[in-house]
Amino acid sequence: MADAVIPRSRAYAREERRRRLGPLSVLTHVTLVVWTILVAVPIVWTFLASVKSEDEIFGDAWSLPASLRFDNWARAWEQAHVGQYMINSILVVAGGTFGTMLFGSMAAYVLARYRFRGNRAVYLLFVSGLAFPVYLALTPLFFVVQNMGAIPVIGPFIGLNTHGGLILVYIAYSLPFTVFFLAAFFRTLPGAVAEAAFVDGASHTRVFFRIMLPMAKPGIISVTIFNVLGQWNQYQLPLVLLTSDKEKWVLTQGIADISTAAGYDADWSALFAALSMAILPMLIVYTLFQSQIQKGLTAGALK
Repeated sequence: MADAVIPRSRAYAREERRRRLGPLSVLTHVTLVVWTILVAVPIVWTFLASVKSEDEIFGDAWSLPASLRFDNWARAWEQAHVGQYMINSILVVAGGTFGTMLFGSMAAYVLARYRFRGNRAVYLLFVSGLAFPVYLALTPLFFVVQNMGAIPVIGPFIGLNTHGGLILVYIAYSLPFTVFFLAAFFRTLPGAVAEAAFVDGASHTRVFFRIMLPMAKPGIISVTIFNVLGQWNQYQLPLVLLTSDKEKWVLTQGIADISTAAGYDADWSALFAALSMAILPMLIVYTLFQSQIQKGLTAGALK
């Protein structure tokens, strides 16, 4: 009997919300449909163009391909070196995301759970990075990374035209959002468990890694996915910091090179195949972790 009452009450609540919202509910749904079309249509068209010939791409753009030309994907992977660029992107994004989440979660935890002089100032310093356009820092970043490359021992690993230097910049670029999001999330976690661990003799480091970090798993997963998406799609920073050695280029640089190297004689079929290769991993990641992202975004509000 109770099971029958609950669905009926939920349906009544939905109808009541629709009645209160009225035209606003319709407008919301229309907006979501339009937004879905604006996002989905270009992606679908890109995947279709990746298996078409150039005549089909520049002929009837919305027609289905006469035959699926997967040789476009093979040509992009081998001749345009998209395979190498993708491996470089995976290495850089993996290192950048790991460093961002490690340092960002520790900084956010301290700022959220400990009170000390300057706490608020440090937090606002991190948050101010969200309002600072990365384009304004490109020239200073170039010279900073160049000077780091002059350091005798670690310079060859973190200077210009190195993946290490790009990873460090990715970490710095992603820390403001990570600290801002996770600090708010750590504030919602109950402190009783940590206090009990301190009473049992656990150190601050052990409490963080063994207790608080697992409790913050929904928020950690959400921020990790956002950082992966942001760093994977980054183009301006690699363009400035990876200039001379094409073998170290990331995927966004490789795709841009396909379209610009030959001018109007560019291999458009291979270009759309390369774009599809860049889009597909992020679609898979977001699809697999969609529920975790939603839980992480709402967990802080529900606690």
